[in-house]
Amino acid sequence: MIGERLFDLRKDSGLTQDALADVLKINKHSISSYERDKSEPPDAIKIAISEYFHVSVDYLLGVTDNPLPAVLTSDYLRLPQGFPAEAQQELLRYAVYLKQVYTGSGGRKK
Repeated sequence: MIGERLFDLRKDSGLTQDALADVLKINKHSISSYERDKSEPPDAIKIAISEYFHVSVDYLLGVTDNPLPAVLTSDYLRLPQGFPAEAQQELLRYAVYLKQVYTGSGGRKK
């Protein structure tokens, strides 16, 4: 189950196996092996995958079909499916800018 879910998450994010391997700091062959269910990632990699894609480990394992983590924090922002990975850094920079604009005087816009 994790292989299919990982493949879908990676494809929906527009990432290659190489790009995801770089993010997770593992080799491309490991990604390929996980996606084909030839091997199962260690728990630390499962956690890293779930954090990167903002899904629960339960979703990766097939325990639930709901990809959202059980507990959402106020820092959580769900991006549209297929949101380009390369645009995420730009979005983060814009979020930091907006925080500066809105928190400069007691949380209100300057």
